[in-house]
Amino acid sequence: MPFMVLLAVPLALFGALGALWLRNMQIDVYSQIGFVMLIGLAAKNAILIVEFAKHLREGGMGIVEAAMEAGRLRLRPILMTAFAFILGVVPLMIATGAGAASRQSIGTTVFGGMVAATVLTLLLVPVFYAVIEEMREKRMQRREQSETTLGGPHAEPAE
Repeated sequence: MPFMVLLAVPLALFGALGALWLRNMQIDVYSQIGFVMLIGLAAKNAILIVEFAKHLREGGMGIVEAAMEAGRLRLRPILMTAFAFILGVVPLMIATGAGAASRQSIGTTVFGGMVAATVLTLLLVPVFYAVIEEMREKRMQRREQSETTLGGPHAEPAE
């Protein structure tokens, strides 16, 4: 499960770097602070989807159905949080006056990162969940089969 969540972090960093590049800004201490904020926010959005899909899967849904349903049901809370945060950093992006460069740097980083993270997380995290969960379940089935055929820890003792 943690791997699925960690796959969302590069999506946010991709958006942040893209926004900095579009505004012809350099990576500085303030943009690095923005990167740290983005890691937490991108992970939070991914956790919402993955945890909900996990609960649906444990409830008997198929892997793909659970992933799609989790994405659909968590769409509104994720979008509400993201839009509030994105719109909250717009004044930082357009700041003027003394110290404006630092505010513009952190605002641009967080704005671009959250836009990319929100869109790409909603599209790709359910896919990550479905692919990784499918691989995990196949591996567990192979392990169980090999333990029963090779006389593993759960096999009956030989007479």
